[in-house]
Amino acid sequence: MTCFSMPSVLSDDSVGAFMAHGPFAREGYAPPASEGPLSGLTLGVKDLFDVAGLKTGAGSPAWLAGVDVAEAHAPAVAALLEAGARFVGKTLTDELAWSLNGENAHYGVPLNQAAPGRIPGGSSAGSAAAVAAGLVDIALGTDTGGSVRLPASYCGIWGLRPTHGRIDIDGVVPLAPSFDTVGWFALSAGLLAKVGKVLLPDNGLTAEPSRLLLAEDMFLRVDEGLRTALMEKAHVMADRLGLGLETIALAPVGHASGDLESWRHVFRICQSAEAWTVHGAWAEAERPAFGPGIKDRFAYAKALGARETADAKAKREVIAAYLNALVVPGTLLIVPGAASVAPLKGLHGPVLDDIRNRALDILSPSGLARLPQLALPALSTSDGPMGLGLIGWSGADETLLGLSQALEGL
Repeated sequence: MTCFSMPSVLSDDSVGAFMAHGPFAREGYAPPASEGPLSGLTLGVKDLFDVAGLKTGAGSPAWLAGVDVAEAHAPAVAALLEAGARFVGKTLTDELAWSLNGENAHYGVPLNQAAPGRIPGGSSAGSAAAVAAGLVDIALGTDTGGSVRLPASYCGIWGLRPTHGRIDIDGVVPLAPSFDTVGWFALSAGLLAKVGKVLLPDNGLTAEPSRLLLAEDMFLRVDEGLRTALMEKAHVMADRLGLGLETIALAPVGHASGDLESWRHVFRICQSAEAWTVHGAWAEAERPAFGPGIKDRFAYAKALGARETADAKAKREVIAAYLNALVVPGTLLIVPGAASVAPLKGLHGPVLDDIRNRALDILSPSGLARLPQLALPALSTSDGPMGLGLIGWSGADETLLGLSQALEGL
């Protein structure tokens, strides 16, 4: 196994996407582990993944100071290196991956080249920014509550959140294990699919899509000025896939599982409870200087009661059962990639809270139901790009990646 040593200086990181404790070198740090399907491609790795010879900082100076150099690659990293990819650096993440913004109070904000002056989205901010800027061909991220899908939309690139549990997540700093997934980014559908062939173990599940649904209530979460154009792109998607498009309310008012807002609250409680289980003892002992937002989330998680958490976990399974009964093999669901284009940097208060809440209304269903979701570019506006999402049934990852080829240049 190749261990990577740290070069003395950063080299040509034009967007601030890479971490100084495992910095960027365009040529890579060593010959690829072997020749393979990813030979000639460069790889960025979110600084939640262990890379042998480097520390894993998790976006937190306190975390970085308390860990040893990794002795082995995380399995996802090892698989990509064995397939011929060349590692070029560790990319910035929000603290402990608990944000959707990509604004790290300690390490800065990577430039969103597709929308300068606006955030890249998080928590896989550096990976998305590096791919969008062409600094790497492919990049690993993680997706718990949208941390691949949202930055893919904000940066105008491709991404995949796989079916929960499909890809080994050992060697990755957790946030909420029942939601955490290994995801990745690429500039093209073809490259996205190449990575999938390396990372996804064969599950023997194949089904031809025969039904395409559009979640109208999710599109109502999108900024009014963008909603019509984005829905028009959804119809173009249906034409490309050769399927009729049925419009539904995914979570209609009065439904037994609740509406989108109530689903978001269930997601928040379940995620927070798991994050406290994973990191609470460390946070209490170390008392790290968390940045804005992260500090509030840890305080909320600490205050959760056992009954409230148990109720949310039970409701999560009701929602998951409903969604898995709806998105059965052969059925696909079109959703917005985000609620808006990327917000401006430094935005805070009620305006940002509203954008985050509407985004989570859109993003949380896949995580609650443990379903895969493809993120693809759709709109190009004067303020920046915006994407669409395609949710598949459990295990439909390869189907989504196969369909992505027909959706290039949407």
